[in-house]
Amino acid sequence: MKNKYLLLAIATVAITKTSFAQYSQDAIRFSGAQTGSTSRIKAVGNAQQAVGGDLSNVSGNPAGLGFFTRSELSITPEYNNSKVSSSYLGSSNSTSHDQGNFNNASAVFYTRLNTPRGQDKSKGWLSLNYGLSYNRTNDFYQNTYYSGINHTSSIADYYANLANYDVANNYSLDGYLEGWAYRQRLINNNANANVYEPSTTLGGTQSNAITSSGGQTEMSFSMGANYSNKLYLGFGFGITDIRYNSTSIFSEDNTEYVNVHQDYVSNYVRDQVTRGTGFNARFGVIYKPVEALRLGATLTTPTWYNIDDNSAEGLNTSYTGGQRYTDGASYPASYNLRTPLKVSGGAAVFIGKYGFLTADIDYLDYSSTHLSSGDYDVSLDNDDIKRNYQSAVNARFGAEARIPGNFFLRGGYGIQGTPYKNGGQDTKTASGGLGYRFGSYYIDATYTHVKGYSTNIPYDLGLDSPVADLKNEFNNVYLTLGIRF
Repeated sequence: MKNKYLLLAIATVAITKTSFAQYSQDAIRFSGAQTGSTSRIKAVGNAQQAVGGDLSNVSGNPAGLGFFTRSELSITPEYNNSKVSSSYLGSSNSTSHDQGNFNNASAVFYTRLNTPRGQDKSKGWLSLNYGLSYNRTNDFYQNTYYSGINHTSSIADYYANLANYDVANNYSLDGYLEGWAYRQRLINNNANANVYEPSTTLGGTQSNAITSSGGQTEMSFSMGANYSNKLYLGFGFGITDIRYNSTSIFSEDNTEYVNVHQDYVSNYVRDQVTRGTGFNARFGVIYKPVEALRLGATLTTPTWYNIDDNSAEGLNTSYTGGQRYTDGASYPASYNLRTPLKVSGGAAVFIGKYGFLTADIDYLDYSSTHLSSGDYDVSLDNDDIKRNYQSAVNARFGAEARIPGNFFLRGGYGIQGTPYKNGGQDTKTASGGLGYRFGSYYIDATYTHVKGYSTNIPYDLGLDSPVADLKNEFNNVYLTLGIRF
């Protein structure tokens, strides 16, 4: 088969303003997984680097496991609502999706180390604790829809550009999207100029319906040690899983004028089913220079993924008068993905038993994301990543206050830096929650609101590409039930 514009041919997700290849776009999508955590830590902005003593440390800073003096376990279900508001060619639309999931399940097992008789039992290695957790680290459930009347282009312009690329490189159109468009009378061959041209008028109604589902999960295994109630060290590793499904149906209701002047409805359909597994490791430290202050840091290695991708595209066109055409093909592929290294640091100030203030910061370089494959040449994707993506800083802030009656009030805020060099915006999260402790049991509830902006381009015409502006909002509710034993 010809390799020419393979990455365009198998693009089964709508391209963005800053990336035009499917694999590079997926690489960034799958690199955006968040650290798994309990409702308590989600409520304080997910800032847990220096807090310690929370089950979130199993998948976050494993050094925090050294603070435990009892064993503990918890479960956290969640409810998610996503809303996408769109603006395309002067028209506005919105869609939403509701989904329930199991977000987190964690356990820590406390092991006190024996201190030789006669020695100070508050000095030396005091405990070595072990933890395991299941975490949902990324959620792909989302519906997107936009529609408008396009007076400047037709998707047939895109098909014609692909066909002319074939002519310039002595490729055949047969079996590819542009060949289907030619057979379905959406483009025609101008024999005099030896070029392909759109067969369509302007002013057609265009719409795009995109449905995505799935998520990323991680099984984490960690250990943390306590040295003299001053220094805490930890190590952990994670086994990760990707499930991503996407369907995009771009429709154009327009008129063909070259052969017989007829109205038509054409649908360009793209499907993607992606599955992958990977692993990573974490090294953490927390130090208490004084009782009220904790300083923490974590180094998280890249996640190394093996990914299987089954993409498909199809084109079907129906004309007034009854003519109908249908074509399609699938493109299975396997590749390896290496996500960026992440360095995190944080500080927490404890005000006795009344609560704490905490702040975290992450640094990661999205341009270091790397793809490799034995099936296809992914060098264009790696070039695309280096050209369009950058390093980013994530910042998180939070506070917890203990109020009378063993109740806790929490709040937080987070900023996730954009990976895009041009045109991207930070994603912002506001959170708040309540907690209650009774004996060995506790219950925590948290609400988070996530807001971000993105662009979506249904077909690529360079600077003349139509652009949909999207506002993405997520409203999530988490409930953690836990026990100490």
